[in-house]
Amino acid sequence: MPKTLLTGATGFIGSHVAHELAERGDELRLTVRENSPTEALAGVEHEAVKCDLLDRRALRRAVTGVDKVFHCAGLVSLRERDAERVFEVNALATRMLLEECLRAEVQRVIFTSSVAAIGPAPRGGTADETQVFTAGHLGIPYVNSKHEAETEALRMAAHGLPVVCVNPTFVYGRGDVHGGSTNVVRRFLLGRIPVYTDGAVNVVDVKDVARGHLLADEKGEAGERYILGNRNYSWDRLFADLARVSGVEAPPLKLPPQLAIRMAELLERGPGRPPVTALEVRSASQWWTYKNTKAKRELGWTTSPHEDTIEDTVQWYIEREGGRMARGRRSQPLQYKLAARALSTVEGVVGRLR
Repeated sequence: MPKTLLTGATGFIGSHVAHELAERGDELRLTVRENSPTEALAGVEHEAVKCDLLDRRALRRAVTGVDKVFHCAGLVSLRERDAERVFEVNALATRMLLEECLRAEVQRVIFTSSVAAIGPAPRGGTADETQVFTAGHLGIPYVNSKHEAETEALRMAAHGLPVVCVNPTFVYGRGDVHGGSTNVVRRFLLGRIPVYTDGAVNVVDVKDVARGHLLADEKGEAGERYILGNRNYSWDRLFADLARVSGVEAPPLKLPPQLAIRMAELLERGPGRPPVTALEVRSASQWWTYKNTKAKRELGWTTSPHEDTIEDTVQWYIEREGGRMARGRRSQPLQYKLAARALSTVEGVVGRLR
């Protein structure tokens, strides 16, 4: 079996990919950082190498002697203060790693991109792999960094590196110890989302995403990208499902995007860390909705029932933070319910006057 390097192995997606690769029988070399939590890698036999992905010499040592590379490492953040770091980790580190893969004549590279590199769909629609990236105007550093990283990957493919890109959507399921992908679920369970805006997301199970990585390795075409997504949810529908599964009341107040962004901007000007940023609201107001036809057709990829994914995510957080969840707010504050009722009344009056 091949000798395989995996970056980001202690992350949400990476740890599940590690288990899939171990089950396949790959000889695994995993990059780790100082003090990285390794609980998610229990039972995975591997060689651990300390590697800062921004250290070219460390990258060169890491890829030496391997047949395949799965690059799952990345940084997810919608905080403006993290913008520089996001570009370093997602774009610069990816470029350097792929350059070293080309230099070492690695036989196959699977790059964990993101649907952020494709950009959101038109409002009310769905996007696929052919969509041209036009999301730069949103000014979201994470989105732009993933687009730049994927551009580098496709450029290296044109230079002869056999790299395949997979583009997961919003990844849910068990085991998100860093709280990046599933943070919305955690905040919901703690009663910390009393207000939201119009938008939509595609949710996919982390186990399906991990399997999709291996299928991309086995069947994917070099220089191509494959969306790994499942169910498209409006925020209304997702919060309704989370409420049904958890017993926590759904947020009552839905604001128009421009008003929600303005309120977030005002919160950012106040003291302390704001509960939400304008970038987060701007991102949440987009339609991150996609088709998975290509991955199913060309890779033979299948997806789990989306209901199971939602239930697994909720259950995992309850098992992990049950006491804290129990102390959280299960019903929404009265002032938000009253505000929602007032807003609904105003919208109804305006609608009748048009």
